[in-house]
Amino acid sequence: MRLLLQRSLHSSVEVDGNVVGEIPFGFVALVSFTEGDTEKEIDYLIDKMIHLRVFDDEEGVMNRSLLDVGGSVLSISQFTLYADTKKGRRPSYIHALRGEESSQLYELFNQKLSALQIPYATGIFGANMKVSITNDGPATFMLESRS
Repeated sequence: MRLLLQRSLHSSVEVDGNVVGEIPFGFVALVSFTEGDTEKEIDYLIDKMIHLRVFDDEEGVMNRSLLDVGGSVLSISQFTLYADTKKGRRPSYIHALRGEESSQLYELFNQKLSALQIPYATGIFGANMKVSITNDGPATFMLESRS
């Protein structure tokens, strides 16, 4: 599992010209799964995400977590995080988990945010989405469940 986090001041996602998800500040979380990912990987990365100290404290030092600042998460399914670009000029997505299994894991990721009472919004799995991000910093972090 891969989770690309972008610290955000405001973000939204549109599908077919309609805003389907929006957060005031926090993380835009681009979420991707690969073969063998389970609830264990989701639990590990959610815990890492919500406790990662990358938000500024009163002295401007990245020393606060999403929980500390009361931030939200805009959760976006992003299978292209598993693109393999080593050969040729066209990415291969052979390592990206697709279909029903990926959709189920993505829904479980969002359900776990809800169970932890993390304010969140989502895009629509598999849809052509337009994501607007006011990246704060910019500050972007790649989290992976495997080395």
